[in-house]
Amino acid sequence: MNAPKWLKTPKGYVTISIAAFLFIASIGSITLMGIVNSLIAIVAAFVTDSIYCALKNRKSSKDSTVITGLIISLVLSFTTPWYMVAGTAVMAILSKHLFVYKKKPIFNPAAFGLLLSIFLFHPGQSWWGAFGDLPWWMIGFLLIGGYLVTERVNKFPQVFAYLGTFFLLLLLLGLLEIGGAADALRPPFINAALFFSFFMLTDPPTSPAKYQNQVVFGIVSAIAGIIVYAIFGGLTYLFIGLMIGNIYSYWKKLSTSKAAERRQMRSKTSRRVISG
Repeated sequence: MNAPKWLKTPKGYVTISIAAFLFIASIGSITLMGIVNSLIAIVAAFVTDSIYCALKNRKSSKDSTVITGLIISLVLSFTTPWYMVAGTAVMAILSKHLFVYKKKPIFNPAAFGLLLSIFLFHPGQSWWGAFGDLPWWMIGFLLIGGYLVTERVNKFPQVFAYLGTFFLLLLLLGLLEIGGAADALRPPFINAALFFSFFMLTDPPTSPAKYQNQVVFGIVSAIAGIIVYAIFGGLTYLFIGLMIGNIYSYWKKLSTSKAAERRQMRSKTSRRVISG
């Protein structure tokens, strides 16, 4: 695949956008550790993916592996020890291969790895690559990149449904004085929510394609996440909400597939009756 064609693909847009965020955030934070961690995450992801694919005789998806590594490095604090970064990347890639339906991952790999790392490693998740530690106006870069990616993967109904439900529920929590809702509208929480909705929620293999299903997926992910936030706080609510949304998407695909099989069986039965 030559470079010009690759740049026009959804994966090309995502890779370019988050790589740009990586360099902008590194300049703003005046450190190269984020770039170092991104290289660690990408290498760990590549090695894990290559070994698993070689053992199972499967084709490796290099683009997805790079994207997963980059997202992990943008979410974890750039002060996170290298082995935690590598471990998170390894878990993310393994989840992509172990939890599958029709050869596609059920869960967003980066979100799965980051969520599991919270319980295993307790790393710092600053979302520094979403400019959470930088001036507020840098959210503009996040919105531009997010718009380009969301338009390319055709996921606007999903993003609008998620963010609309997200902010509406936060407003309700704020009025009821539950769970410190105001904090979720401040950096780095708001930056995390925007980055998450543009670059993780919209992952094509793990989210619906049809508009109606996208809307339900976004609403389910937001409701599940806000419930977790109201009870526990922190930033795990984004990942847990997405896991619930991924399960909904998997259930929807499974139901559709079974319904199609039943229709085929009825059609075959009808043809036998007619021919008999």
